[in-house]
Amino acid sequence: MLTASGRAAKLMYLANGFRVLAPGDHVICAKSGAPIALDSLRYWSVKRQEPYATAEIAAHAAVEE
Repeated sequence: MLTASGRAAKLMYLANGFRVLAPGDHVICAKSGAPIALDSLRYWSVKRQEPYATAEIAAHAAVEE
């Protein structure tokens, strides 16, 4: 079986979760560029369809809207 280890996933961000569109083990924070393991992903914007590494980064992104 093929694994997606080390590869960035492509996700669809939903209000209460996300759907994996392309397999991977992480996503890249839209603001800091830091990798975020999928099991650690807690913050994202449904409207912008982008992930954030921390609550602080997500709050700053929300203010920019």
